[in-house]
Amino acid sequence: MATVVTPITQALEEGALTRRELKQLMQRSNGPALIRLALFLVTMLATGSLVYISMGTPWLVPAMFIHGIVLVHHFSLQHECIHYTAFKTRWLNELVGNYCGLVIMLPNRFFRYEHCDHHTYTQLTGQDPEMIPMPDRLGDYLYYLSSIPYWKAKFTELGRHCAGRLSDSEKQFTPKTEYKSLTLEARLMAAFYIIVALYSIATANTSVLWYWWIPVLLGEPVMRAIRMTEHVGRPAVYQMKVNTRSNHVNPLCRFLCWNMNYHAEHHYASSVPFHALPKLNKKLNGYVHNEPGGYLGAHLDILRQLRKKPHD
Repeated sequence: MATVVTPITQALEEGALTRRELKQLMQRSNGPALIRLALFLVTMLATGSLVYISMGTPWLVPAMFIHGIVLVHHFSLQHECIHYTAFKTRWLNELVGNYCGLVIMLPNRFFRYEHCDHHTYTQLTGQDPEMIPMPDRLGDYLYYLSSIPYWKAKFTELGRHCAGRLSDSEKQFTPKTEYKSLTLEARLMAAFYIIVALYSIATANTSVLWYWWIPVLLGEPVMRAIRMTEHVGRPAVYQMKVNTRSNHVNPLCRFLCWNMNYHAEHHYASSVPFHALPKLNKKLNGYVHNEPGGYLGAHLDILRQLRKKPHD
């Protein structure tokens, strides 16, 4: 069987990137993440203020949508935390990762195990637990973007874990010694949501709806659209040079997604923290698949492929 040479290995061999430079790029620090987290929280406070001043006006739903876009980007921060690359200090990654998980209903410990297999088996059908399949029809494409199948899967998953059950696919990437931990994690998360709901009912306080739950539901389709750009429409093969996209996006998007638009670079060197990915992107120019049109360009590519697919 032929040895697969990844682009980062090729770049090292051809001198585009030295091992010393790669080691420097992998250096972790608390500073960049603490600064960005502070700015992220200020941004969330600002969009939350939009919801507040829009109460009782026709602008309430648009304001909640904007606020929701910020809220669902907790996923990007949590993603960095499960890689332990957001912060140098390990417990900070755990603390912030669990906070993010509560915001978007994604158990942190479970996500770490699932995501590990995603990196190991990227775009391999039946092996990549996070693989988003290429839709067969426009209706399937729009249905996924609605986030309805996502939330159905997440609520089912949380309920199953609370009952102490893992699916067969989940058992493949979860150590047996962690089964009870994942059950406890799910039960604590569910208990937290129930307590919040009961408190809101008891006090007749609907803030949780306007500032959290409804905005997250409104914003999740944006995150689904972003997640699609990472791998959907790329070849379902092992070669990382072709199975992952990096998207050139504006500074605001880069800020919200913690530079995860440089997704191919992240897959080639997942130990490189978010703040060093732009530098890695420049070094790997020509070795990774870049989409100059950004998220929109990626979706146009997906739709072009969708139109060409044969239908029954």
